Amino acid sequence: MPWYVVSFFTLVGSFFYYGLISKKYFDFDIRHSGWLKSFIIGWEWAYFSTILPIIFLLANQIDFILNWHLLVWFFIKNWMFCTANAILFDIKDYPTDANDQLRTFVVSFGIKKTIYLIIIPMLLAGIASFSLFSYTMDFHLGRYLINLIPFLATILIALSLKKERKILFYLIIIDGVLLFKAICGIIGTLI
Repeated sequence: MPWYVVSFFTLVGSFFYYGLISKKYFDFDIRHSGWLKSFIIGWEWAYFSTILPIIFLLANQIDFILNWHLLVWFFIKNWMFCTANAILFDIKDYPTDANDQLRTFVVSFGIKKTIYLIIIPMLLAGIASFSLFSYTMDFHLGRYLINLIPFLATILIALSLKKERKILFYLIIIDGVLLFKAICGIIGTLI
């Protein structure tokens, strides 16, 4: 799929998220779409962390080897991780979303079912995608394990959300796992 098509749909997704154009013309915004919201947020993050750097390399005519099939697995890994992270934030918003009758995963299924039936399987799909990517790229064990840590940490974080947490927990720990994932990725490339 050409880069401009992926970029176009990503841009449209961001406009629909905030309702900049979509609310006026379509009476729709992704923030109030329930289940779709988390997947769009995950897509946006995965696009900016996986696809956009490659577009910049191509735009600057920097030579590099690109395996399109591996890029798809790498993108899926990031998409699943970021979508799971977005759903974790929906747990924080559960009381408000329930009052507003916003049908997020958490409101629809409850916190425990969301953790066990959606977040953990999504993270396991991300781990499977990453494992395939790592195997094909011939990552050595240390590099693989360093990059696996954020997935395992996110599973532990999800399990810890079965009881109510303070807002600071969500802001520091759940947002922090994105930074932690980036740091692990950097360390993984250096070893």
